[in-house]
Amino acid sequence: MADRLNEEQRHRNMQRIRSRDTSIELILRKALWQKGIRYRKNWKGIPGKPDIAITKYKIAVFCDSAFWHGKDYENSVKPKTNAEFWDRKIRRNMERDEEVNRMLEDLGWEVIRFWDKEIIKNTEACVRRVMEAVKYNKSSNKQN
Repeated sequence: MADRLNEEQRHRNMQRIRSRDTSIELILRKALWQKGIRYRKNWKGIPGKPDIAITKYKIAVFCDSAFWHGKDYENSVKPKTNAEFWDRKIRRNMERDEEVNRMLEDLGWEVIRFWDKEIIKNTEACVRRVMEAVKYNKSSNKQN
């Protein structure tokens, strides 16, 4: 991956990347809110602090960036500078995602993960997926 930025510019860019209220989260949250889905943002009450937690139906939604969460990591173009650091960091993020998924599922939560491009290019499909989970969990709760 050729970098067009010098070290200082790259450092400033990386410092500005935030873990909450990202553009992809805002897109999905706005679309869910318009459909009447109410949620908590970055809820600390469960492992992993999901980007969107629909507590009433125990649904945790994560909006994952392809770079930070290692989408198709083995076949992707990797950073050339500080390669060992980035490899370790992204692999650990991928492991943590799996650990969080298992913990949440053990607690009875349904976990939904969307990639950034998925949210940007097909927001409606993502909303439909969440709506299906709500509908399913709503009918499951009535039987209990």
